[in-house]
Amino acid sequence: MIRRLRRAVRRVYRSTVDLSHPARSPLGSAVVNCVVYEDGIRQPGDCPAEEAVRRVRKSGRGFVWIGLHEPDEAEFKGLADLFGLHPLAVEDAVHAHQRPKVESYDGALFAVFKTCRYVEHEVLTATSEVVDTGELMVFTGRDFVITIRHGRHGSLGPLRERLEAAPERLAMGTSSVLHAIADQVVDDCLAVADAVQDDIDRVESEVFNESAGRAGRGDAGRIYQLKRELLELKRAVAPLDRPLDTLANRTLPGVTADVRPYFRDVADHLARLTDQIAAFDNLLDSILQAHLAQVTVAQNEDMRKITAWAAIIAVPTMVCGIYGMNFEHMPGLGWTYGYPAVLALMATACYVLHRSFRRNGWL
Repeated sequence: MIRRLRRAVRRVYRSTVDLSHPARSPLGSAVVNCVVYEDGIRQPGDCPAEEAVRRVRKSGRGFVWIGLHEPDEAEFKGLADLFGLHPLAVEDAVHAHQRPKVESYDGALFAVFKTCRYVEHEVLTATSEVVDTGELMVFTGRDFVITIRHGRHGSLGPLRERLEAAPERLAMGTSSVLHAIADQVVDDCLAVADAVQDDIDRVESEVFNESAGRAGRGDAGRIYQLKRELLELKRAVAPLDRPLDTLANRTLPGVTADVRPYFRDVADHLARLTDQIAAFDNLLDSILQAHLAQVTVAQNEDMRKITAWAAIIAVPTMVCGIYGMNFEHMPGLGWTYGYPAVLALMATACYVLHRSFRRNGWL
């Protein structure tokens, strides 16, 4: 009941999709939006990137935030030339599949984050997808922020709305946007870890639920699947440690001293998440070992039962085998009650063996 309530709460409070900014425009452009901010206030009207940059640089204050979704080289080339982005960073941003990192290029920062999403499922199977990952690249300069999203999730629309509701944070500059993105990435991973914990708790309870019998024991396939999905989450989280440490403790272009402590707070959350994932991995190892031990015990019980029944059946088999040798002179052949006496002897011997095996726990 508690797990169902948790799943319902996650569905209600899951980040809403940014419907006001579709993933790709009807014209097929990768640009999701292009917004100018001055003194933390969103300026009215939408305009092309060239016009937005001209307005910002003419006023000398504020910055432009451009969001893209899976651009190709041709679509991104114009923006790269407009802002003077380094070719190596542009190549990484377009082709994706990069390790989380933070690099500095000619006064601009290029950051790569892995985004995570928990895949809801009613029943965990050996093939269930639990963790879905994507990528988020961020370019920041003195007067621009460019975000490139790869994958089916990780929309920054809700984050943009929260920042616009707190203009004092946007007024701190482009590094505040970078911090907000890093914070959301780590928070999303924390939410995924909490959801994965529910699956682990369920498998654990089924493995150790003696009243449920063999039907209630978790199978190794589901445990291995959870370990694989947990590894997917670990690959997204573990490499974030070094970039966040760099943002929190080193002097980087555009990262002001006022924003640096906020990155340290995100790094603390990441450390908690890393410890949580390591604990999950160890717990799954223990659950798997317990499951294999239970399988071994069950096999031993089966073998003892088979052995006991084989011993019981061996008695009448031996007697029937002896009297089936067709010798002329054998004890009891001429006796009227020989046949029922032998049957009674076999039944008594089988009963005594069965009672003995039951007393010793073999049956």
